[in-house]
Amino acid sequence: MRTHDMLNIIAPTAHALPNLFSMEMWGGATFDVAYRFLNEDPWKRLEALRAQAPNILFQMLFRASNAVGYTSYPDNVIRAFVAQAAASGIDVFRIFDSLNWLDAMIVSIDAVRQSGKVAEVALCYAGDILDPSRSKYDLKYYVNMAKEVEQAGAHILAIKDMAGLLKPEAAYRLVSALKEAIDLPIHLHMHDTSGNGIYAYARAVDAGVDIVDTAISSLAGMSSQPSSNSLYYALQGHDRQPHVNIDSLNKLSHYWEDVRTHYKDFESSLLFPNPEVYHHEMPGGQYSNLRQQAKSLGLESQWDRIKEVYRQVNDMFGDLIKVTPSSKIVGDMALFMVENNLTEDDIYKTGDSLDFPNSVVEFFSGKIGQPYQGFPQELQRIILKGKAPLTKRPGELLEDTNFDQIRNKLSGVLTRPVTEKDVLAYSLYPKVFLDWVKLTAIYGDVSMLDTPTFFHGLLPREELQVDIEEGKTLVIKFISIEEPLPDGTRIVNFELNGLPREVIVKDRSFKAITTTKIKAERDNPGQLGASMTGKVVKIMVKKGDSVKKGEYLLVTEAMKMETTIQSPFDGVVKELYVMPQDSVETGDLLIELVKAAEA
Repeated sequence: MRTHDMLNIIAPTAHALPNLFSMEMWGGATFDVAYRFLNEDPWKRLEALRAQAPNILFQMLFRASNAVGYTSYPDNVIRAFVAQAAASGIDVFRIFDSLNWLDAMIVSIDAVRQSGKVAEVALCYAGDILDPSRSKYDLKYYVNMAKEVEQAGAHILAIKDMAGLLKPEAAYRLVSALKEAIDLPIHLHMHDTSGNGIYAYARAVDAGVDIVDTAISSLAGMSSQPSSNSLYYALQGHDRQPHVNIDSLNKLSHYWEDVRTHYKDFESSLLFPNPEVYHHEMPGGQYSNLRQQAKSLGLESQWDRIKEVYRQVNDMFGDLIKVTPSSKIVGDMALFMVENNLTEDDIYKTGDSLDFPNSVVEFFSGKIGQPYQGFPQELQRIILKGKAPLTKRPGELLEDTNFDQIRNKLSGVLTRPVTEKDVLAYSLYPKVFLDWVKLTAIYGDVSMLDTPTFFHGLLPREELQVDIEEGKTLVIKFISIEEPLPDGTRIVNFELNGLPREVIVKDRSFKAITTTKIKAERDNPGQLGASMTGKVVKIMVKKGDSVKKGEYLLVTEAMKMETTIQSPFDGVVKELYVMPQDSVETGDLLIELVKAAEA
């Protein structure tokens, strides 16, 4: 969601709903998405919203040692990020680890406590405590973990049900058991994919839950949270009915109903309650993203199979807690298997010759952390190809990030003073941050544009008013676009505050001439092909180089999913068929090797 749409409504929301526990508005994927897709500064967003709503706690989602990223970061990055987020307006940090590994959360808990803010530590819910055959994550598991979380210094215990797997009776039993076992307030967060969210919340309320997360009605349901408006009526007559003005909720819902239409082109979420989530167990936040990935890879017609393989991968990996980044790992593997038409048996039979997605390799290397009850040993051996995994917390082994070095580097890139927020953003997402800096240098701050214009542009003769600062408004009127020039550019005519202007732009609708690439021969172990449709991002070798078995040769990327191609034997690079940034399709020949004796 763009800052423009939130700033228009944040003050009325804070005024109309003063009894909210908190508003969650930052963290998780919203951090890199702001830079990557919305061309906005997430720090400025947070501070602008904070200024407009001083009376309600702000909450963020924090991925413990993964911060707001998808890998483990050094401890000094975690501590510095928490301190800056607290200074910029965050009051409550919902800390979780994607594997429910408490060791990975200790640094974050301590950092939040040192900042003087609220450390809300989450139990991520997986499995089914009502099913005796799913004994890995039973009621005893969650009670024991809750006690450990309390001892670790948490102020609040959260139940994070990211897929909406907590059935109503399970919600009652879990909350009841936790209320007996610990003295912390309990905050329940769940997605409504199954359609049972309101009923589950009502049962949790009966059991004594202290806080529940909801969404404004026009943004609620399915892969979002249960509806605030519906919960108000569901608990009518109950002594714990929310103290909220339903007319205010309805008015806010009307606003978001209108705004949501601006994003309809990007919605690929559920259109109706889908209880099959109890089978595939895909988190609500991942469902739409994974479907979009599948579409980009040309696999949309196989979506039902992808969901089935997603569950198969989960079981292969030992029945994981699935939330970012562990859910992404399961999703990457599912897409990899579907695109390459692989079965579980194929993985075990031919896995030694397969190049798995980097996220999968990192997971089995222990770089994400240690899963409850450990890794499947044989699968770990196949995926790591004999390399030894980590057994300690990754943050213990990572060197501190040199912030001064980053600051010096950015001082040569930015045309303004480098801030601590810039340094932290680069520490987490160096390429994403630098791409945003380059784009901002060209286009300036585009967050002030209204959403339809940002996404779709203006129609001929349409006029737009842009408030670039207090008391200063630009009036922009689109006049016409001229015919394309030989170099593929066009002249765009417009008026700026009534004066004619023109700008030359590249017409990206021109289709480049494409050539058919050679396909790798499946029965030739020296010909290495692309395992996913995407692009080449890095090449580590050149023609004639000698390489060892397992040596990294090149990296491909497909929708944020990287795959490193490794040498299957000791040999020599006979030929490279691609260059960095080349687009490739599944099976395209990337590199050809010959064994050392044949060179």
